[in-house]
This record gives sequence, C-alpha cells and structure tokens, in this order.
Amino acid sequence: MDQTQRSVAATANPRTYQFQTAGAAITDLFNHYLGRSSRQKADDSIREAPNKTQKRVLALNRDLPPRNEQFLLHFEQLHTQFGDQLRSVTESVLISLVIQCCNHAPQAEFLLFALRSLCSIGYINWDTLLPSLLSSVSSAEVPAGQGSQGLPSVSSTSLSQSGIMPSTSVISNTSNFQSANPVSALTSVHVIGSPAQPTIEPSSSATLSPVKSPDISSNGLLSTTRINSSIRDNAVSNLRQLCCKIILTGLEYNLKPVTQAEIFYNMLNWLNWDQRQQGNEECHGKSWRPDKALIEWLHSCLDVIWLLVEEDKCRVPFYELLRSGLQFIENIPDDEALFTLILEIHRRRDMMAMHMQMLDQHLHCPTFGTHRILSQTTPNVSVEAVANLRYSPITYPSVLGEPLHGEDLAASIQRGSLDWERALRCVRHAIRSTPSPDWWKRVLVVAPCYRGSAQVPTPGAVFTSDMICEATIDRIVELLKLTNSEINCWQEWLVFSDIFFFLTKSGCIDFVDFVDKLGSRLTESDHHIINTNHVTWLLAQIVRVEHVMAALNSDSRKVETTRKILSFHREDKNSDPNNPQSILLDFISSCQNLRIWSLNTSTREYLNNEQLQKGKQIDEWWRQVSKGERMMDYMNMDDRSIGMFWVVSYTMAQPACETVMNWLSSGGVTELLPGGNVQPNERLMVMREVSPLPISLLSGFSMNLCLKLVFQMEESLFAGQVVPSIAMVETYTRLLLIAPHSLFRSHFSHLAQKNPSLLSKPGVTLLVLEIVNYRLLQLYRYQGKCKNLMYDVTKIISALKGKRGDHRVFRLAENLCINLILSLRDFFSVKREGKGPTEFTETLNRITIITLAITIKTRGIADADHLLYLQTMLDQILATSQHTWSEKTLRYFPSLLRDVLMGRADKRGLAIQAWQQSETTVINQCTQLLSSSADPNYVMTYISHSFPQHRQYLCAGAWILMQGHPENINSGNLARVLREFSPEEVTSNIYTMVDVLLHHIHMELQHGHLLQDLLLKTCANLAFFVWTHELIPLDILLLALIDRDDDPHALRIVISLLDRQELQQRVKLYCMSRVSPEPWLYTGLFKRTDLQKALGNHLSWKDRYPTFFDDIAARLLPVIPLIVYRLIENDAIESADRILAMYSGFLAYHPLRFTFVRDILAYFYGHLPGKLIVRILNVLDVSKIPFSESFPQHISSSNPAICPPLEYFATLLLALVNNVIPPLNSNLRSGTKGDASNNSVRGPHNKNPATPQSGPANASEGQKAFYQIQDPGTYTQLVLETAVIEILSLPISASQIVLSLVQIVVNIQPTLIQSSNGLHGTSSGVGQGSVLPTSPSGGSTDSLSAGRSTPSVSGINTSSFVSRSGYTCQQLSCLFIQACGLLLAQLPPDFHSHLYMEASRIIKESWWLTDEKRSLGELDTAVSYALLDPTWASQDNTSTAIGNIVALLHSFFSNLPQEWLEGTQVIIKHLRPVTSVAMLRIAFRIMGPLLPRLANSHNLFNKVLSLLLNTLVDVFGKNSQPLVPADASEITDLIDFLHHVIHYEGQGGPVQPTSKPRPEVLALCGRAAESLRPDVQHLLSHLKPDINSSIYAATHPKLVPNPS
Repeated sequence: MDQTQRSVAATANPRTYQFQTAGAAITDLFNHYLGRSSRQKADDSIREAPNKTQKRVLALNRDLPPRNEQFLLHFEQLHTQFGDQLRSVTESVLISLVIQCCNHAPQAEFLLFALRSLCSIGYINWDTLLPSLLSSVSSAEVPAGQGSQGLPSVSSTSLSQSGIMPSTSVISNTSNFQSANPVSALTSVHVIGSPAQPTIEPSSSATLSPVKSPDISSNGLLSTTRINSSIRDNAVSNLRQLCCKIILTGLEYNLKPVTQAEIFYNMLNWLNWDQRQQGNEECHGKSWRPDKALIEWLHSCLDVIWLLVEEDKCRVPFYELLRSGLQFIENIPDDEALFTLILEIHRRRDMMAMHMQMLDQHLHCPTFGTHRILSQTTPNVSVEAVANLRYSPITYPSVLGEPLHGEDLAASIQRGSLDWERALRCVRHAIRSTPSPDWWKRVLVVAPCYRGSAQVPTPGAVFTSDMICEATIDRIVELLKLTNSEINCWQEWLVFSDIFFFLTKSGCIDFVDFVDKLGSRLTESDHHIINTNHVTWLLAQIVRVEHVMAALNSDSRKVETTRKILSFHREDKNSDPNNPQSILLDFISSCQNLRIWSLNTSTREYLNNEQLQKGKQIDEWWRQVSKGERMMDYMNMDDRSIGMFWVVSYTMAQPACETVMNWLSSGGVTELLPGGNVQPNERLMVMREVSPLPISLLSGFSMNLCLKLVFQMEESLFAGQVVPSIAMVETYTRLLLIAPHSLFRSHFSHLAQKNPSLLSKPGVTLLVLEIVNYRLLQLYRYQGKCKNLMYDVTKIISALKGKRGDHRVFRLAENLCINLILSLRDFFSVKREGKGPTEFTETLNRITIITLAITIKTRGIADADHLLYLQTMLDQILATSQHTWSEKTLRYFPSLLRDVLMGRADKRGLAIQAWQQSETTVINQCTQLLSSSADPNYVMTYISHSFPQHRQYLCAGAWILMQGHPENINSGNLARVLREFSPEEVTSNIYTMVDVLLHHIHMELQHGHLLQDLLLKTCANLAFFVWTHELIPLDILLLALIDRDDDPHALRIVISLLDRQELQQRVKLYCMSRVSPEPWLYTGLFKRTDLQKALGNHLSWKDRYPTFFDDIAARLLPVIPLIVYRLIENDAIESADRILAMYSGFLAYHPLRFTFVRDILAYFYGHLPGKLIVRILNVLDVSKIPFSESFPQHISSSNPAICPPLEYFATLLLALVNNVIPPLNSNLRSGTKGDASNNSVRGPHNKNPATPQSGPANASEGQKAFYQIQDPGTYTQLVLETAVIEILSLPISASQIVLSLVQIVVNIQPTLIQSSNGLHGTSSGVGQGSVLPTSPSGGSTDSLSAGRSTPSVSGINTSSFVSRSGYTCQQLSCLFIQACGLLLAQLPPDFHSHLYMEASRIIKESWWLTDEKRSLGELDTAVSYALLDPTWASQDNTSTAIGNIVALLHSFFSNLPQEWLEGTQVIIKHLRPVTSVAMLRIAFRIMGPLLPRLANSHNLFNKVLSLLLNTLVDVFGKNSQPLVPADASEITDLIDFLHHVIHYEGQGGPVQPTSKPRPEVLALCGRAAESLRPDVQHLLSHLKPDINSSIYAATHPKLVPNPS
C-alpha cells in the first residue's frame, strides 16, 4: 500500500475520526486531495510573505495527493459514516475552498472535478450552492472596514422578500436624463483586497473581514498591508474566473429562475465594478487595455451572460441587459467581446425605445388651443408628493423611450440639442399665445440666483430659467422685426409686456443675465434691429420689480447692467407728436434715466444728461394740466395729452394715481333715499356717476400705476364708507382685464388675507359677487380659478341656505355658482376636501349633473384618476338630491352617467302621496293665512309654529286656492312669509309647487277640463307669483319646470312663460340699459337701475345696498341655454328655434356664448337639423369669429349631400398650422433668417386677402388683447374651436368629413412636393431614384391611393398654401398631420370610430402589403422605413401613406383625453386577423406608444396589451397559418418592448430598480403565451405568474410567500 492509500485508509478509519465532526472530515478529505497538510496550513498562516524560491522548496517537500478518480470512492466512504450531516457541510466547505484555492490552478481544477463528480451522484444542489458562492465572493472582495457599507449579497431570500430585481441598483444607470438613480455601493469601492501569496488561507469557518484601505492590516485572503495592486487584481481575476467556470457547469442543469437572476446580476455587477475602477485608476477616463488574467475572467463572465440570455433557453430575458445600464459603464476596456455585447444592447435598446415613442414625437407640443391642461405624463403619486406634482407640458425621452421630467433633468439638456429646441418651441409658443398664468405657474422654476440654499429642485419642472430667458429674448427680437417692417404691433407689445412683467416678478428670469444676453443677441443679430425705444419701454415696465431694483442697486454687476440697459435707447427722429405711442416711446428713455438716477448714485455718471433734462418737459406738462382747481377730463383728452399722461405714469405714478381717483370721485356723493321697508334713520351715501376711464387710455399706463390704482380702488370699493360708483367698479375691472397676468387676484382669498372682516359686510360680499358674476367670470375661467371660486362661493351658499331672510346674497351667489359650474369644461371635485355629501343646493346638484354630461360627452374625461373619482362624485351629489332625470334627457347622456342614473327610483309618486296626506292641513293653514280677510298677526304664528313638512307646501297650497283667480290671494301675507323663509325653503316650495301643479293638471284633465284652459290658468297663476307680485325667483321656477320634462305639459308651460310680454319687456329693458354686450368698450355714463326694479320685491325687500350690474333678467342668462337643451332632447325643434330667435339678442350678453354654441353642436351632433344649426350659429357675433370664407355657403347649401371640396378642409388645417400649432424654430423655416416678412406671413398678421381666415370683414388685425376674446380666452383657442364649430355645423356625415381629412393628410407631402416642384419647374425625382426602391414612394399619389373613390387630393391649390404658411413644403406637410390630429381629437367620439375604420382600411389596402410578389425582406424593409418619423421621410421626399396615417393617429392620441382612448382598440380589431410580421409591426407601432400613457389606467392598459398579444398569436400562434412563415428572431424588439412596458406600468412611470410587473399583467401574458408557438412562448416565459419559470414571478412579493 503506497503512501496515498495509507493516508486515505487512515482518513476512512472510523476510530480515527470518532471525535471529528463531518465538517472537519470533509475538509481534511479535500485538503488531502488538494495537497494541503494541516501542518503546512498552520505554518503558512503565520509565515511572512515568502519569495518564489521558498514556495518552490516547500512544494517539493509535500506529499503527492491521490489520483482524482479515487475522490468519489473516498467521499462515499465518508457519506456512509456521517450520512446527511455530510451533505449539510459539503457546500460551505467547497465554497470556502474555492475562495482559498482560486489562485492555484491545479487545485482549482480539482475543485471543478470534485463539483462535477458530486453533481453526478446528485450531491450538489446548484440552487443553494451558487447563491452562497456568489455571496461569499462578494464578501471576500469588499474591503475590510466597509462591511456595513458595502452592497449586501444578493440572495434568493432577500430577492423574494423585497420583490426587487437589483439590476439598476447593481449597475449604475447613467443613461441620458436619468440623473437620480441609486448606485451600487460596490461601484464606489476603489480598492479591492488581493492575496499576498496564493497559499495563505483563512480558517474555513472564519468570516472574511473586508478592509477599507490597503493601509489597514487584515487576516483576509484578499487584503494585507500595502498590497501590490497587480497581485490584488490578479487574485480577483482568478477568483472570478473560477466562479464563472463553476457557474457554467451549473448552467448545464435546470436552475431555478431566482438562481439564474442572482447569477445574472452578479455578473453585471462584476463587469461594471471593475471597468469603472480600472479606468479611473489607470487611464483617467480613457480607453484602457486589461491584462491577460482579467481578460480571461471577463470573457468567462460574458460567456455566462450570453448563456443566460440566449434565446433558445431564455434563462433571463435579454431585456434585463437593456435596463441594466451596462452599456453606459465608464472607461470601456479595449475588448472586442465586451464591445460586441454593448453594441448589441445599444441596438436592441434603440429598437425597443422606438416603440415607446410616437411618430414625430418631437413635434408634439402643447398648442394652448383648449382650456384643458393635458399632462404628457402619468405621475405616480406614491413616488412624488402630491404637493410637488406638476403638469408636464412636454417630456424628454430617456434612452429607454420613457417620458421623463424634473428640474435636474431639464438642467442637463444641452443648448442647441433637439430637446432644447423642443422646449424653446413650447415656451416661445406660450409667450405668443398667452396661456393663463395658471399654466405658467405650473411650469416655471425660480432662477438659481433668487433661490434659498435650502430649496430643493422641482421634480415636475421641464424648463429652466435659461430656456425662459432665451424664449423671451426671441420674442423681443420677433416683435422688433415686426415693428421695423412697419406693421402696427403695439397690441402685441402690450400683451407681451404683461407676460414679461409676470415672468420677471415670478423670479424665473435672472435679470442681470437677461440684460447681458439681450445685449449680445441684439448686437449679433443686426446692429440696426433696434430702431425704436420699445425695448427701453419694456424694461421701464419692470424697473420697480424687486429683483430688478436689487440688480440695479446692490448687485456687484450693477454698473455694467445699467450701461447695457441705457445702450438700448434709440432716438426716433420721425416720431409722430400726435400719436400717444410715439410720445411715450420718445420720452421713455428720459423716464428710465430718471428712475435709475433715483436708485443709485454710483451709476449716475453713465446717465444721459440730455434725457435727464428732457424730464423737465414732463414736469412742465404736468404742472400745466394739474394746476389750479381744474380737473383733468379723461373723456376729452387729445392724443398728445394721452401720450403725455402715459409718460407721467412712468415718472410720477402716485400723483397720476391720485388724479385718476379724483376723477372717479369727482361727481361727489349723494344720499340714497330709503325705501318703504327701511327705517328712515339709516343713511346710505353713494358716489355720483362719472364716465369710466376708456380701456384705450388704461392700456398705456405703466404697470406701476396700474398696481397702485388697483390697490387704491380696492380700498375705496371694499373698505370705503361710501357706496362706489359704477364707473369706479367698471374702471377697476378694466384694469384687471388689460393685464390678466400681472394684476389678477382671486377676490375672496385676496380680501380675506387683506382684511378678514371685510367680507362680513353684506355690501362688500354683494359687490364682489356682482363683479365676478357679471364682469370677471371669463377672466376667472382663463386663469383656471373657477373651481377655487366655486368652493369659496359654496361656503357662502352653505352658510345662508338655512338662514331666514338672506335671499339677495344667496340667490346671487347661487346664480354665480350656476355660471361657474356651467363654465367648467374639465373634471372637478364637488368639494374642496373631497369627502362627504356636497354643500350644494338642490338646484346646483342638478346643474352639476348636466355639466358633467356635457363635459364627458363633448370633451371626455382627461385623466385616469378622474375616471376613478366619477362614482364617488356622483354619490356625493346624489346623496342630497332626490331628482331623477327623464328618459329623453338620459338618452343623450354619455353612457358613463346614464348607466348610473337610469337605476335611480323616481320618488315623485311618493312626493305626491305626501302632498295628498298633508293637503287638508295645508289648505286649512293657507286659507287662514292667505284669505283677503286674514289676520295679520297669523303671519308670525304661521312662521313660528308651522311644521317644516307643511311649510314646503305653502306655494302649492296658494296655487290651489287661486283657482285661476290669483287676485283672491292675500299677496302681502304670502310675500312676507316667503321672505321670512330660508332660501332653501323657498327653493323647496318651488320644486314642490311644480310637482303639485303638474299633478293637478292631470287630475283636472280626467275631470273633462280642456288642456288649453288649464295651461292658460296655470300660466296666469305663475305670472302672479313671478311678475305681478314678484314672490319667487323666475330662474329657479324655470329650472324646476324643465327638470320635469317627462311630464308632457311642463315644457309647454315653460314656453308660455317665455312668450309672455312681461318677460319680453323685462329682457328688452335689460338690453337697453346695458348698451353693449362688451361693457369694457362703453365710454358713456352708466345708469344705475333702481334696486326694486332690478331685483323685484322678494330679493330687494329690506335691502338698501344698490345694484351695480345685477338684474332679474341677467339671472336667466345661464337658464335659457338649458331650456334649449331640454327642448332639443324632447324633439321640440321648432320651439327651440323660436326661443333662440326670440332671445338671440339677449344671449349676446351671455358670458360664455361661444362655448355654448360649440358645446351644444357637439352634444347633439347628428341630431340637429340644418335650420336649427344656423339659428344656433347666429347667437355668435359672426363678424368677430374667424370662420372660413366659404363656410356660410356650405351650411346653407341647397344640396347638403354634397361634401365641400378638399380645399375647404385643407384651408381649415392651414389655419390651425398658422395660428394653433407651435411654430418651428426659425432656423428651420424657409426664407432668410431674420426676414420679417417671412415671419409676418404666419399667424394673425397676414394681410393677404387669400388668408385662411375669412374675408376682410373678420380678418384678424394683429394679436388680440384678452378682453377682446374673453370667450374662449386666447386666439389659439378661438381658431381651434372655430374650426370645430365649422366641422360640427356641416350638413354632411362624420364619415365624409373624416374621409376628406384623412385623404388630405395621407397624401399631403407628395402633393405639396409636386405642386412646389411644378411651381419652380423642377422634378422631384421621387419614385425613380429612391434610396429604398422597394419602399412605397411618396412621389406618386396614384400608387398610394389606388382604388380610391374619393376625390384626388391634387385638386388643392397647394402652391398658395405653401406661400401662406411660411414653411417649406416638407415642414408644412408634417405640421398638417399634427393639425389634423389635433382637430379630430376635439370632435365627438362619433368621428373617432370613422377615423379608426378609415385608417385600418388604408393600411390593409396598401398595395405593397397585399402584393404577393414582394419578398419577405422587401416587405420588412418597406414597413420599417414606413414606420420612421414622417418628418425625416419628408426631407428626402419618401413619405408613405402608412407613415402618415400612423403619425396622424399618434398626433390624435396625444391630444385625446384618457376616457376617449378606450375607443382606440377598434383599430386593432379592424386590422385583425394579422397575417404577417409586417402587419404585426404596424399594429405594435400604432398602439405601442399608447401603453406608457395608460400606466395608471390599469383596465385600459390590460385591454390594449391583450389586443397586442392577440395579434402576436395571430402570427405566431400554435394554430396560425401566416402567409409567409416567420421566425421568432424577427420580433425580438417587440418582445423587449413588452417586457419594458409591463415594467413601466407596474411602476406607474419610468422603470426603477424596484420596478416589478403587476401579478394581473403577468397572468394576462401567461394566458396569451399558452396559445403561442413554443419558440415564441419561451421568449415570454418570464412574463408569467409561474415562480418556477419566471424570474419576475419568483422574486415578486405578492407571488412568493414570505419565508419567515
């Protein structure tokens, strides 16, 4: 027996190891085979680091280990002795030995042999060995001293408990625009311990203690004092190389998904860790060449990764590489294998990201064409605090295609990049189109120089102060060019100065930096661009803003800034001395110099003495006009006086303010005589009327003067002892209208903050309510403050509705609330707190339901959260309302509402029963109270002692007692009692009386009475209530009657009341007293209507405070449109037409008549006859609406079946391109840069008679001030909504309209190219020399529209379109697509279904998809090219029908509200069955970008995802038979996209390291995968809820039980 046999025999002897543990026995066995003796280990552990000679001598003295083939035999002998004890320790011993022996090649080879041998007898559990091995390796590599700081090892337990996939926590994701991802602790470790010598081993049971620095000594294998860097790196390389070999062995077996995941993430972690630290240490950011040892383990590591992600097995989805961030590691080594992997990741990532973004995504930008703010993102509330949530007007795509936003992100965008230009495009358009300050406040960030040090970045921001600054300067340059081209753009300067003041005051512009950049820009662009003093005037507007004063007074650069400001001054030698604007601009430099002179002594030497001297002329003029007792007559000022007074407003704002206030109070005061119901000792003083200041005069005041005036007027209006004049109130409101950005205040909160006691005065509350209801309602809507105002007014209503006698304030507040609710065209919470039943009255509850119906049907619900809240909102409303809507009304309700309301029980029968039970008692009480001989003292008895259930029948009882003879009733007692009731009791009386009188009519009909007689008697009785004695409010009575439209007599009574002469006369007097529907233009004296005449007995009663604008007739303005709605619902078309004709002049005073016309056309689309449509349109002031020139001809056509020519629809789209779609960067525009005439052809400055707007009668004359377009609010909204009104008014079907629009868009690019080339006598050559000859050419409309029966798009006069747009034909074609998508998204869903059908038809009938002669490669190439952005295709004239139609759908989707996206599924249903990969790609390209937007709308997300999976089954199903057999490798990008978007939806936003799919989605994918072919099915194997096949399911906390 040789030495080896003796040793083994000794080892196997039971008596030898009777006191030895299984761990020690197996350790000795392995040491014996490894050639390691116990004595040698003990010596080595204390020996100093030997040199190579010592090591060689020691090796010669060792015993030779036995042959490997005997290992299994000896191991089984130990197993016989120790049994299962051995199994429990074998893995830990192996792991320890791997770490100890990794640097000794023969020993490492033996360990691999031993592993394979043990595996062959089933003794190795790879699913426990490999995670433990990787964990131990991680611990060994982390330096000592960082044990608590290093990355915890990734174990199956921790993965299951946390439910996370640590891909991006292990690999730092440095992808574009993702700046806040957590970074692994390992990536920051700069030193890895390495062995001092290969044979030194720690105790097998000891935990390796990591070291933070090589200066700290340790007993660990991989660390020692002052270790050599190359030895350290070599040790790490050897250890990892051995681990990779072990892992590759383990991968030959079926591992659990969680094990495969841990291997994968550890491999990524190793790659990223070493590349970064090696690069930092050796090459400082440059490419570096690794040594041989590192290359070996690096390649082994890559082998493991490739084996894990290989598509045949798909142990780990390739998608995990895409989101790992591995491709962004710094200092990539010079290694072809690693570079190959990274290149593949980039390629597949780019293909996947494409599916996340819409075609022409870079062109999608807010148009401000609607009141609604549509967010570009779906914020996850669990991630960001609700207080920090912001609307994101645009987002920036990450490298994974996800929409991202945030201030840090915005700050990282490079100037001049595509994202920078896109952001500037949005801001420039905002400055031009003036969206509300509410929009600006959502997107602005304070400039860094004005921030506190503790202020954190804004998570929702997408713009930086630099972007705002540059866009502002762009607008100044643009206005200067317009001014230089002799276009009168003073109004544009006024509008811009308001926004500029607002932006500066908000602190989002660094003023010093702004002045510096403005100076540079004006110098660079053109030395002669400043020919006027407009820039000086603009800066003079903001000179008193706090930030500006600080910059000029205390900033270190104040001298330089001041000099630059002064350099903008220009002398205008040709100024008109009689033009107010010229006078202002002539003196503005003097004003500026005077102001700077007063600010700072250190900058006085730079001031212009000539301009300072010129200031004396201002003083002299002021002395002349203000000397003596003479009052400045603001109504008879000549142009020079106006101009000089504007100048004074910049130099002497306080004296100017005082003269204006003196003028408004110059009429003196008079005592208001008490009425009959008021004590004579109560005195009330009222200002006498003067003329209000004209808005033309106010518009030239400095912003400083406007602010002072507003402050002074508020003191006088709300805190004064004298009732103000209408002139002062009117002037006050005009000031707010001319500067909506700078001067707006929310009155209730503003006054409460100013002086909480002010609103306790009834006169102040009445005045505020009147101002808001009759003057500022549109301004509040423009500001987006209607909801907040509604909550404020609701508080007043809630406090008063049960209070006896306060009818005037209550009814005014209720009427304002009706107007506010009807003005809302977006979803709203009925309570500010959001919980509990509403505080609304019964009337307001009913109005809210109607508004919801109109909003949902005409505009849809914008957000997924709103859809979830809808049921709660309805519960809140219906909790306090017993009303049921008629079947005819519900017929027009949107299904979301109709389904909820149809089930409500009609309790009217119970109400009549309650009346019948109480009738005897009520009639008895009414007889005592209302008989002509009634005791006056009984009034108080009745008020004090009658039961509430009886009091609600007082009016019903009075109506019964009248018997058609109202004169028999004691009207005085009835009026007194009703006034002593609470407002809500009066409302209840009216609703109850309506029910009783309708019931009574039916009863009388059964007794043989004639209906005509009964209706006449009823109207006579109601006239007694409303007109003769003014006992009840008419508006509430009419609303109560139309809400009973299921009774056949209710609407007839309403029409009879509207026909009565009393009402006609009242309305006529109202219109005559109001002079004009645009009171801000009126310059004469306002006449105050007597209180009793204005409001009637019931509302005026003991009140003495006079009215300003209020009137009983005005309360009907929101009611008449609702009556028209109800008449149309009941098919009373003739009656609706007659009411509109009768009250069209009155409706001119409706604050939102434009919105009313647009909404009623949309609400009843398809149900209105042409005659009624024309009648509805006549409600508008047609001369001020930019209708198309041919529109009147089309709506009055004798043959309504004829569709208007395509040129008509193209003209509509061109109007949207020119006025609504944000202009492209001027660098991309046709013509020379800076050409003013080129800019002027866009937008409202176009004076061409062939302008897309209608003829000279309503051609635009420049940018309009807000007060000129209060409804809808901005010019972009006006143009867009006008186009919508036109489309809805056309007497043709929705399908014809959609067909025409789609036909134009699909072929617009080739048509424009051909027209343009024909115009210039050149040939496009498209279709002959195309880069992709197999791709369908955009040059031939015949090939693209073969078989079409629709008119040829070539009939359009496109040459004039190109010239009128100011764009090249390529740019115009892309913007046409955007405009068409925007327009279609505003139309009701009736149009959407036709769009989906037509889009599907065009795609399916494309000749190159149905051409069987085309090869698969050609088809795939053509489809891939067609699905690129049309923007890029247009540049080389290769646009395709499919590319254009998909871009149209994407533009359409991006403007759709969330609710209407539900219908998008129809497209796929029309496209199915999908029979080729090409069609499958088209389906994914259409619907794929929708999925990120649906991330928080889980049900809709599931529906769309399910449809896409079904299309996958169509092509790759087990039983599918595609036209051409397809390989699974063709759709790897679609597979990656499905993985990504499912993670995105699980996160509710951009994918994070902790993102995980929702179990429901995994189940959905799992069900779909069962129908797929096996070769495709396994690619989706991880998108299943099966923990045995999916790494996501295996680590999902909801799918894996907690091991604890």
